[in-house]
Amino acid sequence: MDGLYHIILMETNLKVRHALSVTSELGEDISRLARFDGPDTKLMQNSGKTKFKRTSIDRLMNTLVLWIFGFLVCLGIILAIGNSIWENQVGGQFRTFLFWNEGEKNSVFSGFLTFWSYIIILNTVVPISLYVSVEVIRLGHSYFINWDRKMYYSGKATPAEARTTTLNEELGQIEYIFSDKTGTLTQNVMTFKKCSINGRIYGEVHDDVGHKKAITKKKESVDFSVKTQTERTFQLFDHSLMESIKLGDPQVHEFLRLLALCHTVMSEENNAGQLIYQVQSPDEGALVTAARNFGFIFKSRTPETITIEELGTLVTYQLLAFLDFNNIRKRMSVIVRNPAGQIKLYSKGADTILFEKLHPSNEGLLSLTSDHLSEFAGEGLRTLVIAYRELDDKYFKEWHKMLEDANAATDKRDERITGLYEEIERDLMLLGATAIEDKLQEGVIETVTSLSLANIKIWVLTGDKQETAINIGYACNLLTDDMNDVFVISGNTAVEVREELRKAKENLFGQNRSFSNGHVVSENKQQLELDSVVEETITGDYALVINGHSLAHALESDVKNDLLELACLCKTVVCCRVTPLQKAQVVELVKKHRNAVTLAIGDGANDVSMIKSAHIGVGISGQEGLQAVLASDYSFAQFRYLQRLLLVHGRWSYFRMCKFLCYFFYKNFAFTLVHFWFGFFCGFSAQTVYDPWFITLFNIVYTSLPVLAMGIFDQDVSDQNSMDCPQLYEPGQLNQLFNKRRFFICMAHGLYTSLALFFIPFGAFYNVVGEDGQHAADYQSFAVTMATSLVIVVSVQIALDTSYWTVINHVFIWGSIATYFSILFTMHSNGIFEVFPNQFPFVGNAWHSLNQKCIWLVILLTTVASVIPVVAFRFLKMHLYPSLSDQIRQWQKAQKKAKPTSSRRPQTRRSSSRRSGYGFAHQEGYGELITSGKNMRVKNSPPTSGLEKTLYNSTNWIENLCKKTTDTVNSFSQDKAVKL
Repeated sequence: MDGLYHIILMETNLKVRHALSVTSELGEDISRLARFDGPDTKLMQNSGKTKFKRTSIDRLMNTLVLWIFGFLVCLGIILAIGNSIWENQVGGQFRTFLFWNEGEKNSVFSGFLTFWSYIIILNTVVPISLYVSVEVIRLGHSYFINWDRKMYYSGKATPAEARTTTLNEELGQIEYIFSDKTGTLTQNVMTFKKCSINGRIYGEVHDDVGHKKAITKKKESVDFSVKTQTERTFQLFDHSLMESIKLGDPQVHEFLRLLALCHTVMSEENNAGQLIYQVQSPDEGALVTAARNFGFIFKSRTPETITIEELGTLVTYQLLAFLDFNNIRKRMSVIVRNPAGQIKLYSKGADTILFEKLHPSNEGLLSLTSDHLSEFAGEGLRTLVIAYRELDDKYFKEWHKMLEDANAATDKRDERITGLYEEIERDLMLLGATAIEDKLQEGVIETVTSLSLANIKIWVLTGDKQETAINIGYACNLLTDDMNDVFVISGNTAVEVREELRKAKENLFGQNRSFSNGHVVSENKQQLELDSVVEETITGDYALVINGHSLAHALESDVKNDLLELACLCKTVVCCRVTPLQKAQVVELVKKHRNAVTLAIGDGANDVSMIKSAHIGVGISGQEGLQAVLASDYSFAQFRYLQRLLLVHGRWSYFRMCKFLCYFFYKNFAFTLVHFWFGFFCGFSAQTVYDPWFITLFNIVYTSLPVLAMGIFDQDVSDQNSMDCPQLYEPGQLNQLFNKRRFFICMAHGLYTSLALFFIPFGAFYNVVGEDGQHAADYQSFAVTMATSLVIVVSVQIALDTSYWTVINHVFIWGSIATYFSILFTMHSNGIFEVFPNQFPFVGNAWHSLNQKCIWLVILLTTVASVIPVVAFRFLKMHLYPSLSDQIRQWQKAQKKAKPTSSRRPQTRRSSSRRSGYGFAHQEGYGELITSGKNMRVKNSPPTSGLEKTLYNSTNWIENLCKKTTDTVNSFSQDKAVKL
C-alpha cells in the first residue's frame, strides 16, 4: 500500500482548521477515510428538527386571508345569482337590440360566467400585496434595532443585531422570559474570592476576637508584586493563605498544585515575555490565575506533559490520561505522573457529584466542607469541590489498557468509556473547595424590575445549586422579602415532588379548591381557561424554586401539569441544577400548554436548545463564545438591552404592524365593495365602476407608500415614555390591537365607506344637469368622481391614523394625492390619446368633470360622510374612556408646549450585591483535543475585556420608578384640562 491513510474519527470535537493543519503537512498523496460521517456524527445525532418560527399575527393573517377568499366567493355567488335573475326577467328585452335569437343565451350559463368575471373584478379584496408590504415593514423595524445607539455596547464595540426579520412584532407580546444566569444576568468575569482547604476557610478577614468582618477599601490586600509572573489585577485580603504556603502545608500545596494541573488552559508568551492564558471558560481562568499568584504557575503543556513552576522550581508532570468534562459527569480529571514516579488523579467538579466519589474516611472533612460550601453559596459565590487520589502503577496500566480498547471499540464506545471513568474516579481524598465571584451585569436589577412592571414573568434556569439559585433571585430582585411565600421543591422521587406541589398549591389557594388530575388538565381547554381566571384572582406575590432532580420528575406526564399550574401562578420561577435539555423542556411546556409568547435569553452553548425552543431566542455575545448568538433571533452584548428591545422596539413594532393591518384591510374593502354595489345598477354585467388604469394603480402607486410610512415610522408615545411606563406593554400581551374582532371592525368600516363612496355620488348624479347645461351623469364622470373621492378619503383616513408625523409621512400622503391628479389629467389629455388612442379614449373628461363646482361638493360631502363618524368616535373615546397610551400622548403634547427642562435620572454606584453560584461553563471535547496536540498549532490573540463596572443604585431606582409611574398615571387621570 503506497498511500498513507489518515483516519479522522468524526465523533471527536476536533476543529476543522486543526485537522487541516495537521494533514496538510503529510503531503498530497494522502487518502482520507472518514468514519461516523454525515448523519452519524455527534453534531447531527444531537441536532434537533429545525423549526420555522412564525408570529401569531402571521398565523392570524393566513386565517383571515382564507376568510376573505371565502367572502369573495360569496360575493361572486350573490352577483351571479342576481345576473341569472336579471337575464331571466329583464335581459330578454335586450336580445333584439343585441341581435340575439330567442333561447340563444341561457340565464344560468350567464350567471356562471358572471361569477368568474366578478371573481376577477373583486379579487382586489384579497390582500395579495399584504405579505410583501409586511416584509418591507419588518425589514425596516430590523434596521431600527441594528441602528439603535442606545443598544450599542462600547466595551466590546458590539451593536444589537436583528438576525431575523420575521419576528419583530412578537417582541411586543412576550409573556414569559426564560433566562440563563451565568453570563446573562452576571458578567461571567470570574474572580477568585475564597477557598476551603482541609476544613479551613481562606479569603475572609477576621478581627482580633476572631469574628468575621467586612472587607473595605481601606483594608490592605496581599502584596503579590514581589512575584514576577503574577496577575496584577488579582486581589486577596486574607494573608493566612500565603503564610500556610510559606510554612509548607502539604494540603495547601496539593490544593494549588491541582488547580495548576487540572484544566484545559493553554499558555503562551507575548512579545514582552509575559505569560498569557487562553481559557475556554472564565471559571478555569480564575482558578489557574489564583494558583499562579500563589506560586504554582502553569507554564506550558504538550500532548504528553504539563509543566508548572512550584514556588520557583520548574516541575514537569507526565500527562497519562485526561478525563474530560461533560454535562452529565459535571466534573473533569487528569491523571499525571510526578517526577518521583507517583501517579495521581486530580479531579474537580460539582459538590453533588464529587461528594459521592469520596473515600469513607473523608466523612468529617466532608461535613465541614459542606458547611463552607453552603456559606459560600449564601454569599452568591460559585463553588467547586477539589479532590485527588493516588493510583497504583499496576492498576493504572490495566485500567489504561481497557481505556484504549474502549476508545477503539465501535459498539457502545461512549458507555464503555464512561464506565471506566466512573471506575477510576472513586475513593477520592477531599482537599477542599473554591469560591468564585461572578458580578451582576450593569442594569440587571432595573431591567428585571421594569419587565416585571410590564407583567412579564421571568424564569431563571441555571445549573447552580439551590442555595445560590435562591441567592441570585434575591440579588436580581426576582425574589424579595415582601413576597407572600417562596415554594421550594426538592423531592427526590415523583411521589415526593407531587406531594410538595400539592402542598404548595394548598398554601397558595387554601383548602377550598380541588385539584384536577394532571392527565385531564393538559387536554381540557376549559380547565386552562379556568386557570387563567384563577391567575387573575391571585393577589399576593409568590415564587417557586425547584432543583434539577425534582424537575426531572416534575416533567413527567402525570406531574408536569401540576408543576405548570403552580409555576404560572407564581411571579418568579427559579430552576436550579438543570441540564440544557431540561431548559428546553421547560420552555416547551409553557409554549404548549399556556399558549403564551415566550422568549429565551442566554450566552452559552448550553442555552442553544432553550433559545431554539422559545418563540424568540436572544443571544448575548459574552465570554462563552458565539454559539448562543449564532442560534438566536436577536443578539446584543448586555442583558439590560432586553428592556429596550421589548418595551420600545417590540411594542412599537407590534403597534405599527397592527395599525398597518387595520388600515390595509379597511382600504381594500372600501375600494373593492364599490364594484359590488355598482353591480345592482348595471344589470350584474361585471362592469367595473372605476377606470381600468385606476384599478391597476390604486394599490401600487396611490396608496402603497403612505401605509408603508405609517407601518415603519409611526409611534404612539416616545421611547423614553415607553421605558418609564412599562404598563404600556400590556395591550400586546392581551393581543388587543389586532385580532379577529378588530378585523371585523375594519371590515365594517370599509363596508360603510364603500356605501358612502358609491351612493352619495350616485344620488348626486341622478337626473342632474351640469353647469354647462349638459347631462353630468355619464359613466366616465361618475367614475372620476368616485375615484377622486376614494383617494381623498383613504388619504384623510391614514392622516387620522398617523400618530407620529415625519417629513416622509407628509411627502408620501400628500404626494400620493398629487400623483393621482397628475396621472389622472395625463391619462385624459390629448397627448396621451394621440400616442395610445385605444388605451386612453376619454379625452378631456377629467378636466370637464373637475371644473364643475358640484363635482367638488359631491367629493367634499363623500369625504365628510366617510370620515366624520371616525372622528366623532375617537373624540368621544379619547375624552370619556382614554387608554393609558391616550393619556400619555396628551401629556406629551402638553409637555411639548410647555417645553420643560429635561432632567436625567441620577445614576449611582451599587455598593454591594449578592451573587450567583458555580456552574460549569466549558464544553466537552477539549480534553481529547489537548491530548492530541492539534490545537497547539493555533495561536490566538489574547481576549480583550472592557466590561464596565458601574451599577445603578437598585433600591432607589426601583422606588423612584414605581413612584414615578404611579404619579404619572395619577396626573394623567386628573389633568382634564389638557386638550388635543
